[in-house]
Amino acid sequence: MYLWDQKIIDRLMTSYQKLVVYHFSGTGNSENVAKWMADIANEKGMEVSLINIIKTERRGIEPPEPETLVAFVSPIHGFNYPPVMLNFLIHFPKGQNNVLLLNTRAGMLIGKWITPGLTGIAFYFSALILKLKGYSIKSMFPVDLPSNWISVHPGLNNRTVKYLHDRNQEKVYRFARKVFSGGSDFRGLYEIIQDTLVAPISLGYYFIGRFLFAKTYYASADCNNCDLCIKGCPVKAIKKVDNRPFWTFKCESCMRCMSNCPKQAIETGHGYILAFSLLFSLLLSGIFYTYFAELSSDIEHTFTGFILNSALFLGILAVWYRIIHFAMRFRFVERMIVYTSLTKYKFWGRRYKALKKAGK
Repeated sequence: MYLWDQKIIDRLMTSYQKLVVYHFSGTGNSENVAKWMADIANEKGMEVSLINIIKTERRGIEPPEPETLVAFVSPIHGFNYPPVMLNFLIHFPKGQNNVLLLNTRAGMLIGKWITPGLTGIAFYFSALILKLKGYSIKSMFPVDLPSNWISVHPGLNNRTVKYLHDRNQEKVYRFARKVFSGGSDFRGLYEIIQDTLVAPISLGYYFIGRFLFAKTYYASADCNNCDLCIKGCPVKAIKKVDNRPFWTFKCESCMRCMSNCPKQAIETGHGYILAFSLLFSLLLSGIFYTYFAELSSDIEHTFTGFILNSALFLGILAVWYRIIHFAMRFRFVERMIVYTSLTKYKFWGRRYKALKKAGK
């Protein structure tokens, strides 16, 4: 069969004429998935729009045209879509379009086996939001691209990154051909048991964990004040304090700043976070419970106690982070923080950027 014959057949088998993909990406994985989908849409003669939600005003989102296929692609943060994507979905206008939900998760490699990440509540919560707005969900499709979260695990080597990239590109191509021809793909539901088990962690991360991680990042003395991290932060979570980058609680831990820093000056403060955790534990078991023993005994094991302890934890963490930020102007403190950070060392701290989109 001639190539042009195949293209005609592909176009005849296409059930949609237009595709709109809304995506959020820190280091580029979700953006690549959006571009891979666009490859197949172009192959089928569809009109394609790729929209970075960071560049879209949430309160002025244009509703999708009727019969347009709508896709949302986002990484998984703490077994859920990150708040920036959830807020976008909440403000998304009502409609009756068919919707594709995709995510990029923390893929790893053992031999040639790709170890899957976990989606958690991302698909279920976002599907509920969109169903209430009138949309029809046609896919829940996870994509296990290289994990970039070197705050919690060693960075992946180049061979692993390329292997995961190549395998998942073909996987997304097959998925796109199927759904663009009118099919559906709910393989994300195959993992409902695991996702249910990690659901409490999803909630804990959303209300507490993400704020903790926001205060683990710092710029070492290698920082040359180029301000690329501040300018490039997709949620404007970094500002200049004491002539060095300062991470606020708005941080999404997308890792863009750490991966793009030309001096690799941005690290995760494992040592000082461990020190803070020990300090906080001593505070709770000592001074706090000494003066509030009767109250604490009543609330310690209740949801109210959890909320109060969490609020106290985050409040003291904010003060601790500010003190450490100030103290890092002194060489001894700065070196101590740096050398107790795992991301400082080659065996752990490989920075990650998604590979450039290759052709089909």
